[in-house]
Amino acid sequence: MEKNGKKAVVIGMAKSGIASAKLLYELGYDVTVNDMKTDIKGLKEELSGIEYKDALGVDHAEAVKGADLVVLSPVVPIFSPFVEQARAAGAEVIGEIELGYRYCNRGTKFICISGTNGKTTTTALTGELFKAAGKHTFVLGNIGVPITAHARETKAGDYVVAETAALQLESIADFHANAFGMLNITEDHLNRFQYKMENYIAAKCRGFENQTENDFAALNYDDPIVRDMAKLTRARILYFSQETEPENGAFIRNGRIIFRLDGKETDLIATSELRIPGKHNIENALCAICLAMSQGLDAEGVRRGLREFPGVEHRIEFVREKDGVAWINDSKGTNPDSTIKAVQAMTRPTILLLGVGNYDKKSDFAPLFEAFDGKVKAVIASGLNVPAIKLAAEKTGYSPVYVNDGPMIDMLKQAEELAQSGDAVLLSPAAASWGIYDNYEQRGEIFKELVNKL
Repeated sequence: MEKNGKKAVVIGMAKSGIASAKLLYELGYDVTVNDMKTDIKGLKEELSGIEYKDALGVDHAEAVKGADLVVLSPVVPIFSPFVEQARAAGAEVIGEIELGYRYCNRGTKFICISGTNGKTTTTALTGELFKAAGKHTFVLGNIGVPITAHARETKAGDYVVAETAALQLESIADFHANAFGMLNITEDHLNRFQYKMENYIAAKCRGFENQTENDFAALNYDDPIVRDMAKLTRARILYFSQETEPENGAFIRNGRIIFRLDGKETDLIATSELRIPGKHNIENALCAICLAMSQGLDAEGVRRGLREFPGVEHRIEFVREKDGVAWINDSKGTNPDSTIKAVQAMTRPTILLLGVGNYDKKSDFAPLFEAFDGKVKAVIASGLNVPAIKLAAEKTGYSPVYVNDGPMIDMLKQAEELAQSGDAVLLSPAAASWGIYDNYEQRGEIFKELVNKL
């Protein structure tokens, strides 16, 4: 490996950090890996093919000394003091998606999805629409596969469909979305953004910064905050709506999904043909349609992709039916608004499993309880958010709320005892998994494994 004489430090050694370290090594950097943890399971095996300096457990400020480039994983705030120190010393500080973007082929187009809820489903669906229309497509980003893992594989004419979270967008520089979709905005990750909603929104909106008049922005007209983002981009606006028919964009007419651009309407499919349940998934589909049709994709391919898309794992995922009770995995429900959408999609009386993690985002659970609309017959709560969940229940007059701080199997057995034939048990925690599980995927996998053993 030919060295370039420069030092790169990667902060945070989860998936994106590992992929960044590998890419930087391939590019000739002397790589240092840094994390607050001193021992990360499987890290040595993951990095066995590269040379690197191990700075695990070393203070970030110490680790970045002498660096030419610092790459932040999404969990590391851009406003951290060591970031300013590194910049003052001459280092460039960027995030993983910026690094990945820089080393993708310049002829690759980026189709990006952001918002508080629905990003993963919309990203996966958008990727399927592009593939169904015959485009060579990478589905990357916050959906679980870092952009840096595949950047150098891209070729001119390829598409990268990327889920881009606020935690990633805050550290971009040149990152350019040819089409950028914004689904919705509700409170989330406020602990990460200095408890200021405006900081969270500003990070999301950075995705518009480098757009030009040749690009597209797909905005949710039904969300006032998102609708107002039209003034933040030079890109051409496509609105999507379930309540009105925008001049350009996607909407519902007589139960059918219509896309309109420059006066030309394309009738796609009936909403009833979508395999993904719930009104929120119609919203997700409308956004995906705007992004796909903005690139001139074949309408028949888009129709096929819409009809065939089965949904994503851990998002209102049917696990099994036992004794007349449906067990549903919505581990991706990591904030109250996401769980509201899952509850609204339920067609049976529901026992709801909340919390199931030891990480406090300082969320307000009251709007969740207010949205139950008679659908939730009982709540079982566990984890660090139990006090906030109980407070919200008392505030809204909801009962019963059972607290079960045993292992997950204890929650499931309690739910099994409470459930009757015709009910559903829904894992949609409205909270992050961290502190007990590595991520929402692990939480969901354990839930499914235990449910299948009941």
